[in-house]
Amino acid sequence: MPAAAPPPTSPGSSSRRARGTASRRRGRRDGARVAEVALWRRIAGPAVVAALAATAGWGFHRVFPAAELLTVVVPAALVPAVVAALTRNRPLWLALVLDVVLWLAAAVPLYGAFTLAFASDLTNSWQALLTTLLPAPAEPRLLILTHTLVWLAAVTGAETLTRTRLRIAPALPALLVYGVALVLGVDGEGSNLATSAALLVMVGLLLVLREDRPALWLLPVLPAIGVVTLAAALLGPVLPMAREPYDPRRDAELPPPVRVDSVSPLDRVSAWLQIPDRPLFTVKADKPLNWRLAVLDRYDGVRWTSSGRFQPTGGRVPSDAWTGATTTVRQTVTFQGLPGTWLPAADRPVEVKGARGLAADPESGALLTSAATGKGFTYQVTSEVAAPTKDELLHAVPVADPGLTAFPAGPQEKLFRKLAQDATRGADVPIRQAYRLQNFLRTTAKYDITAPPGHSLKALEFFLDTTYRGTSEQFASSFALMARTLGLPARVVVGFRPGQAKDGVYHVRSGDVMAWAEIKFDKLGWRPFYPTPGKSGAKDDHDVVSSAIEESEKLEGEFGQSGASKAKEPAPKGKPVPVAESTSHWWVIAPVVVAAYLLLALVLPWWRRRSRRGATPDARRVMGAWHQACQDLGVVGKHSLTASEIVARHPAVEELQPLAALANHVRYAPDTLPPHAASEAWRYSDAIRAHTRRTTPLRTRLTHRLNPKTLIRP
Repeated sequence: MPAAAPPPTSPGSSSRRARGTASRRRGRRDGARVAEVALWRRIAGPAVVAALAATAGWGFHRVFPAAELLTVVVPAALVPAVVAALTRNRPLWLALVLDVVLWLAAAVPLYGAFTLAFASDLTNSWQALLTTLLPAPAEPRLLILTHTLVWLAAVTGAETLTRTRLRIAPALPALLVYGVALVLGVDGEGSNLATSAALLVMVGLLLVLREDRPALWLLPVLPAIGVVTLAAALLGPVLPMAREPYDPRRDAELPPPVRVDSVSPLDRVSAWLQIPDRPLFTVKADKPLNWRLAVLDRYDGVRWTSSGRFQPTGGRVPSDAWTGATTTVRQTVTFQGLPGTWLPAADRPVEVKGARGLAADPESGALLTSAATGKGFTYQVTSEVAAPTKDELLHAVPVADPGLTAFPAGPQEKLFRKLAQDATRGADVPIRQAYRLQNFLRTTAKYDITAPPGHSLKALEFFLDTTYRGTSEQFASSFALMARTLGLPARVVVGFRPGQAKDGVYHVRSGDVMAWAEIKFDKLGWRPFYPTPGKSGAKDDHDVVSSAIEESEKLEGEFGQSGASKAKEPAPKGKPVPVAESTSHWWVIAPVVVAAYLLLALVLPWWRRRSRRGATPDARRVMGAWHQACQDLGVVGKHSLTASEIVARHPAVEELQPLAALANHVRYAPDTLPPHAASEAWRYSDAIRAHTRRTTPLRTRLTHRLNPKTLIRP
């Protein structure tokens, strides 16, 4: 039996099958494209949140050294984002349990072992940071706070991103952590301006991702973020809050001061001088200076002690009141036999490296360590040595500080005051009084290492009224107390001469110990005075002291020639020197103009498109869709072309023909516009926009968008 012939197919059914096949293929392509976009967003979203948390953590770079900070911030920001991405389809409790376990696992390398101190350190770390000179030591008990805050920001942000449709919420935890970093780092060095700009950029990227925009849509967003960043850079430093930000350390309650040696270095002076060849330490430095050891500003009638509030520090020492010229001196100090916890350095230290357990007094710049300082202990110090001018010294005015002019009650005060007044008779300027007092002690008493030790009022009275012999312990103490009777704020400093130089290294021995006095002047800070005479009785064999004495003698000569009065006279009047004001600020204006244009190129097209889509009535919306399509196709400034001519120029754009028909309908018969015509017009316009983006190179589109004609003419 012959097989039945297949039923004949009509042309219409073949056409329908072909259209169905094309539709299925198009659907598969669209599905693949959607899957590709979804994968891109699943990767990009957590990556941006991790970057936000890491950048917020980097805001602590004013609190901790950079290298140690990165080892804490990077894993704390990255791990929670990976966990959130891998458990996006799992219960939230599972992700949180993993985050807690991994947080503990990451804290173990930080401490070097598992310890129960995690909780207590985390509770106390914020207060410890508020009472620590920045940068803070990179210790686990302090770093645990940054580790935990960044981890919490990454966990909260990543889980919010993957489990909700909220737009800005995933960025808020990182911004809160950054706020904490700003508060804790107010007293630190450096700037967070670049960090703030980076946070702003990433928040903008996150908003774009949450808007379901294509990846290439990010490109025009960057100029706008750059403009805002530039505006922040230009305006931020001039804001009142930027000039003097609130520092919570002013209101923080300081912990008990770091314990100082029970034996004062001033009490060791006479003992060290009895065995002068004992090696104490070496200093590798470019020039010889006095190596300051201890600063003693409190006197009770028996002994000098320090009132310094020593605070832990990671190496930075706050500068003093002096803002004039300085000389930078770098030193490498190696202990050989120096006892105690004081660390010698040239005044004034501003940075210390290599000293564990370091603490510094912000007022005096004195240094202590709680670590062992045996033979071979080495650290590096950078000091800024003040170099005031002659005029600045001549016009120095002492500060008013009752604590630095206090004299213990006792009958000796009358003797000290009379001697000071006799020594400074005729000196009407404070610094001249100090020089006269210095010269008085250097010429009326002798240096004698066999003199009885001690600096109590009784011992100093015996020195000034009977023996006239003593060591720098008695000379410096007497000078400071006599200066106080004249209203000059004074203190005693214990340190060492430079030592014996050999191949750029100064070998300091116990016989190099010395004490001197300092007086505090307004804006000038503490200035040293050397009342101890040299071993020969007339000159000192120490270069630093000799140069200081020569300087004081020259200034005394200036006073003798009425130099002080001359210095106070106004400068002679003459023809004023014109000051050329710079009128060329192109280097500031040009970037602002460029940034403003880029912002305009970003915002204006978006605003036009939104206005056209929301226009009323429907006829205006249809024409808005037509004009938007023409703009996307690059047909700008060619209003003489008809809709048919524009369609003829772009035959590959299928949606252009029906959109042109709707535009012609509005032009010639707006009253008969069918319902939903505006919605159809914008559907065609969106399709044309997508087609243009697929077929036009990115460089061409950017050139078109930045073209002034395209930008200005709708």
